[in-house]
Order: sequence, then C-alpha cells, then structure tokens
Amino acid sequence: MLDDNFYGITTLFAPPLEDHKVDVVTISGLGGHAFGSFKERDENYMWLRDALPFDLTGEDTDRPMARVMIYGYESAVAQSRSIQNLEDLATAFHNSIRALANAPTVRPIVLVAHSLGGLIIKQQTMITLSKSKKEDDRQLVRAVYGIVFFGVPHDGMDTSSLIPMVGDGPNRPLVDSISRINSQILSIQQQEFHTALGSEGNSEIVCFYETVESPTAAQGADGKWSMTGPAATLVTTSSATHCRPWENGPEHVCAIARTHSDMVKFGPQDHEYDKVRERLRGLARRAWEGPRRIQSSSVKFLVPYRYNPDFVGRSEILKNLKQQLGCGRPQGAITSRPRVALHGLGGVGKTQVALAYVYWLQEMCPEVSVFWVHASSAERFRQSYASIAQECQVPSYDDPKMDMLLLVKEWLERQDCGRWLMVIDNADDTQVFFGQPADPINNSTSGPDGNLGRYLPESTYSTILITTRNKQTGLKLTQGKGSIEIGKMNEDESSQLLRTALNGVSATTAELSTLSSRLEHLPLALVQATGFMQENAISASDYLQLLNKSDQNLVELLSEEFETVGRDSRTPRAVAETWILSFEQIQQQDAFTGEILSLMSLFDRQAIPPKFLSYNKQQHAGEPISEIQFTKSLGVLKAFSFVTEDKDHNLDMHRLVQLVTRKWLVNKGTIQRFTGQALLAVSQAYPYGNYENRTACRAYLPHAYAVLDSKGIGSKDEKAARASLLYRVAGFFSFQGRWKDAEKFQLEAVKLRKAVLGDKHPHTLISMGNLASTYWNQGRWKEAETLEVQVVEMSKKVLGDEHPHTLISMGNLASTYRNQGRWKEAETLEVQVIEMSKKVLGDEHPDTLTSINHLASTYWNQGRWKEAETLQVQVIEMSKKVLGDEHPHTLISMGNLASTYWNQGRWKEAETLEVQVVEMSKKVLGDEHPNTLTSINHLASTYWNQGRWKEAETLQVQVVEMSKKVLGDEHPDTLTSINHLASTYWNQGRWKEAETLQVQVVEMSKKVLGDEHPDTLTSINHLASTYWNQGRWKEAETLQVQVVEMSKKVLGDEHPNTLTSINNLALTYWNQGRWKEAETLQVQVVEMSKKVLGDEHPDTLTSMGNLALTYWNQGRWKEAETLEVQVVEMRKKVLGDEHPDTLMSMHNLAYTWKSQGRFEDALTLLQNCLHIQQQKLGPDHPNTISTRTSLTRWTKEATQTP
Repeated sequence: MLDDNFYGITTLFAPPLEDHKVDVVTISGLGGHAFGSFKERDENYMWLRDALPFDLTGEDTDRPMARVMIYGYESAVAQSRSIQNLEDLATAFHNSIRALANAPTVRPIVLVAHSLGGLIIKQQTMITLSKSKKEDDRQLVRAVYGIVFFGVPHDGMDTSSLIPMVGDGPNRPLVDSISRINSQILSIQQQEFHTALGSEGNSEIVCFYETVESPTAAQGADGKWSMTGPAATLVTTSSATHCRPWENGPEHVCAIARTHSDMVKFGPQDHEYDKVRERLRGLARRAWEGPRRIQSSSVKFLVPYRYNPDFVGRSEILKNLKQQLGCGRPQGAITSRPRVALHGLGGVGKTQVALAYVYWLQEMCPEVSVFWVHASSAERFRQSYASIAQECQVPSYDDPKMDMLLLVKEWLERQDCGRWLMVIDNADDTQVFFGQPADPINNSTSGPDGNLGRYLPESTYSTILITTRNKQTGLKLTQGKGSIEIGKMNEDESSQLLRTALNGVSATTAELSTLSSRLEHLPLALVQATGFMQENAISASDYLQLLNKSDQNLVELLSEEFETVGRDSRTPRAVAETWILSFEQIQQQDAFTGEILSLMSLFDRQAIPPKFLSYNKQQHAGEPISEIQFTKSLGVLKAFSFVTEDKDHNLDMHRLVQLVTRKWLVNKGTIQRFTGQALLAVSQAYPYGNYENRTACRAYLPHAYAVLDSKGIGSKDEKAARASLLYRVAGFFSFQGRWKDAEKFQLEAVKLRKAVLGDKHPHTLISMGNLASTYWNQGRWKEAETLEVQVVEMSKKVLGDEHPHTLISMGNLASTYRNQGRWKEAETLEVQVIEMSKKVLGDEHPDTLTSINHLASTYWNQGRWKEAETLQVQVIEMSKKVLGDEHPHTLISMGNLASTYWNQGRWKEAETLEVQVVEMSKKVLGDEHPNTLTSINHLASTYWNQGRWKEAETLQVQVVEMSKKVLGDEHPDTLTSINHLASTYWNQGRWKEAETLQVQVVEMSKKVLGDEHPDTLTSINHLASTYWNQGRWKEAETLQVQVVEMSKKVLGDEHPNTLTSINNLALTYWNQGRWKEAETLQVQVVEMSKKVLGDEHPDTLTSMGNLALTYWNQGRWKEAETLEVQVVEMRKKVLGDEHPDTLMSMHNLAYTWKSQGRFEDALTLLQNCLHIQQQKLGPDHPNTISTRTSLTRWTKEATQTP
C-alpha cells in the first residue's frame, strides 16, 4: 500500500552514485502536503521531481548531481487532532534526516522550506542541534550548507482567519506560536538562528517572498472551511526575508509574483520558476565546491605519494572499504569500524588501494585529515609520528624530554583535533607492534622497538586503515575484526592495468590476456613488466617470448627494479626482492616456519598434503615439533598469503612465490639440501599403486614428478628414496594400464637399486620382477622371461630355493610361459611352487592357495577343465576356512571356478557362482572396484553364452561406464569391457554399433598398448569378424592378414593366438568360396594345434571341425564325416555328452549324413541333439532354436518325399 501522505523522507530522484554530490530536502508548510504543495495546481507537473533534478548539474559533467527528497508530517489546520507543537515537529524532522549524517558518505545538504516548514528547520535542526555534543548532530549541522525559505514567517504571519477555523482544537498552540503578535518562540529564533549558522562562507540563506495577496479562510453555509475569504498579505516581505548582512542582495532575496500558497507551485514553462532554478543551481554548486575550497587550516593531508592516475579496478574492494570506514567515522554509525586492515600478498596492490581511498576521502570529506605512517620498521614508525607532530605543531613536539609517540597519540585522541584517518602502511612485522613472545625462562619480552601498537590512537571520531602482508598482524591491530583480503586482479582489471600502464606500447588483447595469466594477475608484477618493456623498447610479444623461454627468465624479470607510485623509498622495488624480504623476516623469527616454506617450494605448488611436511617436523633440529607449533607455522605462511588452504586441508602455493622461494634457496646455497628433504618426504608418503591407494597416488603424482625432476645432494639415502618412489609410482602406472610409463620408471628404479643396494638385494630383485611384469603386460613375453629367469636364479642363490620371494618369482615365470602357450613348462614350475609352498608355508597359506589357482589356470588353458575344477574347488574351500567367505581372494577363486563351469557349458552353475561373487564384491570392495567390474563382466559373458543378450548388454554398459570413471577411457580393462559390449551387439546383429565401438577400441589400443600388442591384435580380429558378418570380406581379409603376420612376428608361429588368427582368415576365404586356400590354412592349424595343444584340446577340436566344414562345402563328405566323427567322440570324452560344443559337432555331423543321403541317421542324431539342448540350454537358446528349425524343415521334407 502506498503512503499518499508521504510522511517521513521520500526520495523523488537519485543520481548514479558516482555523480551524487548534494542532497536537497524540502518540507511543506502549515496545512500543506509533502507532495501536493509543490505540484502545479490542478495538474500533474511537480517541479521538484520533473525539473529541479535535471537543472542541478555539475559544472564539469553537466549531469544531475543532486538527490531530491521531500519530508511529510501531519499539518492539517481544520479538525486536526494533533497536539504537536513547533518543537515536537522539529524533533520528528531531525530524527528523519539524521540518516544523512550517518551515511558512509556525508554530502552537503540544501534544505528547502515553505512557510511553517522553515520554522521547523530553524527550531530544532539549526538551533538545538548546533548546541549538541553528539558528533552525528554536529556532523549534520556542518553538512547543511544552504537553506531556501519560501514565504517563511520569521517574524510571524497573519493568522486572524485561521483562529476561528482552529477554534479550541488541540493544534491551537501551534497556530498561536506562528502569529506575528507576541510569539515568544519566534523571538528566540530570531536571536539565535544566525549565530547557529556560523560565519560567512560556512553556509548560505536564500529567501523568497510573496507579492500577491492570498485568499483567507472562510466558513461556508455548510459549515466547511475553505480559502475563499477576503484577500490579505499573509507573510510580509520583512517577515519573509531573514538573511544575514552579507546576504541582502538579489542573489539571496527574491520576490515571487504569487500568493502564499502558490509561490511553491510551478508549471513547465514558468518564468517565476526561472528565478528559483538559477538561485538553487548556484547554491547547490557552491555547496559542493565551497567546503572543498574553504578548508579549515587545521585539516592536514600528510600523504607522501601523489595520486596514481594509472590505478584501475578494485571497485568491489573500494566499495567494501568505504562501507567499513565511510567518510570518516560519524558517531553511532553501526556499519563502520574504527580500524580496517587490508591484507594480501606482497605486490598485490594494498598500498594502491589505500591511496585510491584516501584521495577519494579528500574529495568527498575535505574536513577529514589524513596521516600516513610508514610501519615497515620501528624506526620508520617513529619518524612518521615525528613528522605528524611537526606538521601539526603538536604542543611540546620539540621538547626532547617528551615521549614523541605518546604525545602524538594523546593529541590525536583529543576531540578538538577534528576527524582524521591514519594509514599504517606496511605493518608486516607483528613484533614491531606487539613485541616478541615472552621468554618462559627469564620472563623477558621485547626490546624498546616492540609494543608500538599501544601508541595507535583510539578516537570516537576517527579511523585507522592498515596495510599488511601478514594477516595475523592485521587481525591483531584491528582486534580481530575489519580485515579485507586483497587478492589478485581479475582478467578485465589486469588487462586494463596493462593497457593503461603500457601507454602506447604495441600489444594485442590476446597478448595482454596471456601476459596477465603468466604473471598471475599480480599488479606489481604487471607494472614491473610494463616498466621493463618501456625501458627496453620491446613489445608485449617480445616480453612474452622472454618469459616463456624458462622459469629462470621469469624470476630474473621479477627481480628487475623499477619506479612506481606508492613504493616506500626504503622498501625493495622488485617483486622478487619484496617477497624475499618477507622470507628473511619469517626465517629470523621462526626458523622452522622458514624451513617449511623452503620445503613446500620444491613440491608441486598445488594440493600439497600436510603429511609431506611431517618428515621435516620430525627431523627439525633433532627434536620433534609439536602439533601446535606446526599449526602456528602454517598459520604464518597463510597469513602472508604465501600459501592457502583448500577445503580438504591441502596447501596451495602461489606460482610466482614458489619460483622466487627457489631463487632465495639458490642464493643461500640450501636448495640441494631441501630438494633432498622433499624427495624423502614424498617417497615416504607415496603408497604403492593399487586400487585401494589410487586416490592418494593420483593426488600425490604431481609432487612425485616435481621432486623426481630436481637434483639433491646425491646421498645414498636420497638415491634409495628416489628408487623407492620410482618403484611405487610405476606401480600406480601399472594399475592405470600405463605400461610404457611404468616400464620407464621401473627401469630407473632397477638401475638405482643395483647401484645403491647391489644386484642381489631383495629390493633390487623385486624391482626387476616388476619390470618384467610391465614387459608381460605389453605382450613382450620374451623380455619378461629373460628378466624373470634372472630373478629366479638370483633369488635361489641369495634367498634360497624355498624362500617365499623365490616362489613368487617362479610363479611369475610360470605365468609368462602360460601366456606364450608353453603350458607344460608352466605346469612343471607351478607344481614345484605348490609343493614347496605347502612345505614352507603350509597347505592353507594364502600364497599356497594362489599357487594352486595358477596351476588350475594352466589346466584350464589346456582344456583340462575337470582337473582345473578339482583344484579350484579345493582352493575355495580352504580360502573360506582360512580367509573367510567374503575375502577378495576367496571371491577371485569363486570367479575362476565359475569360468571353468562356463567352459564346460555349465552356465547355470557358473551363473549361480557369479551372482554370488558380484553381490559379495559390491558389499566388500564396492561397486566400482576393478574386481567387482571383472565379476560383473564374467556374469554378462555367462548371460551372453545363454543367448540372454539384453541382460548381458545391460551389465556391460554399466561396466563400461564405471571403468571409464574409475580407470579412465584408455585403460586396457576399459577397452576389454568395450570389446565385450561390442560382441553383444554383434550377436544381436547390431553390426554398425559393434563396428563403431570396435574401431574406437582398435585406435585406443594402438595408442595405449602399441600396434603389436596381443590385445591390439585381438581387437583387430574382432573388428574383422564384424566386417565378415556384414559380408565385407575384403576388408575383413585385409585386417586378418595383418593380424596373422604380426602374431607370427610377436607371438610366434605356434602360439594359440596365432593359430586362432589363421583360423579366422581361413573362414574369410571359406565365405568367399576360396575353399582351397581355406583348406590349406586349416590343415596347418590342425597340425600345429595337435603339436602345441594336443589332440584333445578344445581348440584343436574346433580347428578340426572347421576343416570338416570346408570339406563339406566342397562336397567331400566322406572326409568331412571322418573328421566330424572324431570331433564328436573326443568332445564327448573331453567335454562331456551334453557340452554345447559337443552338441554343435553332433549338429554338423547330422548335416553331413543328410548330405550323404543317410537321412534316418541324420534325423535321429538331430533329434537327440535337440532333446539335450532343450534340457541343458533351454528352449530359447539360439543353438536350440537353430536345431529345432532344422529338424522341422527336415521332417517336412521327409513327409513330402514320395
């Protein structure tokens, strides 16, 4: 709801903050209305709103400079219920405009009053307030520069027609008080008003008087009162003009050809308004200019630096500063603070912000004195106080017996000293102000130069602004409040600063942006850069080239001295030296804090864990440092803005500070010592890379790089720590599948350990074993084998045949044999390992169980699934007994057994186990653990083999997404998961989707693993199969020929993977009707499979089945039958009568018999096959459906045969 009475203050117009120079407040007269009294009669035009704001403009800007406000109060004459007298009305008005004096910025005020409104102003605001002892009242009186009276009855007015209207109403005393007959109140006002306004130059009065008689009050026949009575002069000219002797001219006394009421009502084109406009415009401008021009001689501006015309930005900080300090500090200002500190990194622009503020203060509040105190040392502080004493002629300032500091403090605390602001610049050293901490042994504190903080004046009327690099000092000086951090500039501010400071030097926007970024948006560094460019006549592009060549160049450029506004002559004039001065101060006051700073500069600058510093904490001066001291030391570094702390309590170091700290260490000759300490710290903290440690490994990796790239003193301990760190980081790279990086680090670790520990040291052998693993994972099995043979031999020699490490190395060698398809050699070794493990460690030791699992895997690879199953069942039972049902090793064993069931076509049993493993893995390891993802993949494969492709697809999509999240897009396990998903698409005939995924996998495998890695070759084979299924046999053939050639080169002619590749190529020839070429290859594969894998190996049987199909397609059914009969018999023997592969071979044999005309035999065999498939695979399995379809067709053919 709108207040149509406009009671209190209402703003009609407010200019933008930067243009706001003057406040105009208007008050209406008796019986008037705050808004309506100044509105054109019977129209909407209101000159205070629609004209005056745009006529009061600054001389230099020609933009509106005045905020125009109206004040409303209860002033009705007839039927009034108000008992307020003149003093009551004045008090209410004062309470409303007091806010103008309490504002952060107090502007000159011009009061405009009509009739009774002028008496209200005179009564309280200018007489009573002028006698007040309250600072905000005094401030308000000082702020009022001009008073404009319209028909104000200073000597009273004709109230004869108003008395009958008022009668005996409660407002009768108010009407009587403004009568020109015997008004005691007006008489007192006459005597005191001019005295209250002060002397000439402090204020101005303008009086307008009416020259047209006004209608008087008359009562109509209906009893209502209106201004329709006989005309009369209500306020005479002499009563309306109450100026001082020097204000008797037409500039200050002016007639308005209007009645008493209409003399404040003007229209758009009103000549009477022209008189008002010209006088108010001049008054407003003088109100703004006058106090600035006629300053009291007692006001001092003791600032040693000129205004900086190149200062840019920092608007939010200045706004905050103005809000906290305001224009001086008026009494009762709730939001202002007596002391405010600007804290931030050296060179961030604290002094420049302080300078910008004091010059703004000088313009906005010229009555406020400003004192600048240098506080970089006790000596400079004393000199600044001595200068203040001399400039201000402080009594007894030249008496050598007096305490100068105390003299200045007490003088500034005096009320008659006026309002002031003191800037304490470069207050970086807490001990200068508060002394050194007390010595608990001799109970001593600081010397004579300490405790200067007690000499900072405390005043109700004034403020202190502190600049400091040390937040702790700032907080102490402000009693824990009023601290503003000055951070680096933003992109726009730093570019603007460069553009301004370069003053014509050639630079593009992109170059300015790059330069700002390289110099961390630090103002002092940016100005230093512009100075160097101008001094050496080079462009921004040339300067950037210097910066980009090396960090050394950057540090040298930061060390260049230069001149700039606001730098104390006794402080360093280069960014680097500015910080080094603080480093030295920290080092002198607390050596341990200096050591932490030194150590931190040699890690990566971001996210430094506090535990990295614990090594130094334990070793400092041979004594451990307490947690409290450690926390305080970090507090000092944070206070100086050299480091910051993130939400995880890790520490960040400013990049340029880091470089300068390193330079400081070089200058002191201590950088190698601290480099060695940093290496030892990271080496101690860095865990070995695995899933559980992955978060820490990833977070610490930048620090590992940093310390490994530096050179310490080269001690034996340092080399050992370096080797240990290389070994652990390589472990993390292996976890990530970054085997090239792992190989690089393991090679260096092996080299260092051999040099420091010797060839036969257990740690050396472990590193060699891990290096072999990186070869193994790259498919470089010969290199892995060579190393592992060495490790086994040396382990036997050094540790003994039965040492657990020896057994582990033998197991690793067996795995390498297994991956080369040399299963007999692998089996021989694994049997030995099991026997010795049982003897040395016991049957139930986890390492023994792992060895048994490895042997089972070798059986599994040979297709000896029953033997594998027997071992795996034993391992599971013992694992559950020894480790527990939910131990990760138990779950792995269960997964292995499920795979064995899977290969035997026992998919339901496999599924049951795999579901258990998935659920327990999620519970024990978490949804995203690599082992959990592997178990989900195995379950998906079981669904896949049962033709449950949608279920398989759902799981595989989950695994791909989680693998990307946990391991990364390019991790080998992620690529394997994508390949599995592609296979599922492939089986659903979604070949385009399969192809898209497989192309990605091939490209990433080549990038991550290399062109010749076995996994890359497998991926290419899968892609070729997808081409094959789309009838794109030439493309498939091209890829398969490449795979065969590379497999022979990398794996050897007889490796199982090579034989699989040849088989795939043969099938491609087969589909093109090139049966002779297919046959030639397949015969080779069968012969080599029998030689390498054995006659009964499942892969050998598959090869024989493929060759039989080639014979079948050539119509050589007898040869096909001979092979297929062998395959069926051997599969029944090896896999069992009900294995899916056995059933598939029965299906193929039935086709061959049918082709030979043995229809009954074929039909019977196919019926048997279908019966078993329906029982074992289910009626909806693709193989079952295929057999059923064939049987239906054959039966139909039989009924149609004559």
